[in-house]
Amino acid sequence: MTNPFEDPDALYVVLINSEEQYSLWPSFAEIPAGWRAAHGPAPRQECLAHIEENWTDMRPSSLRKAMAQS
Repeated sequence: MTNPFEDPDALYVVLINSEEQYSLWPSFAEIPAGWRAAHGPAPRQECLAHIEENWTDMRPSSLRKAMAQS
């Protein structure tokens, strides 16, 4: 059986949380609490491209804000 997070033929959803962190999520699975869909459902590579294009700073948003105030 293929890992549902690595199946190249499956559809995925890009999730984002309140800290603006991203996650690749199988489209068949329920979205966990604290996350919302930001892109998809779409093929895996399209979702990965969306994450790469939009998640340019890996720091949580609270840390980015705190550092900007320093």
